[in-house]
Amino acid sequence: MKIGELARRSGLTAHTIRYYERIGLLPYADRNQSSHRDYDASILLWIEFLGHLKTTGMPIREMLRYAELRERGSGTGAERRALLEQHRERVRTHVDELNACLLVLDTKIGGYAETEQRMKDYDATFPARRRKPVGARSSGSR
Repeated sequence: MKIGELARRSGLTAHTIRYYERIGLLPYADRNQSSHRDYDASILLWIEFLGHLKTTGMPIREMLRYAELRERGSGTGAERRALLEQHRERVRTHVDELNACLLVLDTKIGGYAETEQRMKDYDATFPARRRKPVGARSSGSR
């Protein structure tokens, strides 16, 4: 498939695909007779995996290390596993931090909701008062 099709199917821009090739995250594509890039559909799985690594915050240098190990073949499986296990621990720590922050937000939002409800309840306990117009005299006060 041509780079435009790969971009459409992967969600990356053609510029990003070229950049990933240049830095070594993606293998260089074969070229057709017109010297245009010609990608195999299997690269979509690799791009999807890279997207997961990026979403979870893996630094590019580690992604490059993983890509290099992958390129060297199955003999690097233990190193790739170790790299992913280390990253998984960082992701878990980050998820725990995010959950703690979410709890703070939920508590704060709950506090506002309770205050709003108390105000509604308070307002509902008193009948509507009629205000006298300014300057009106009260009966019997003369």
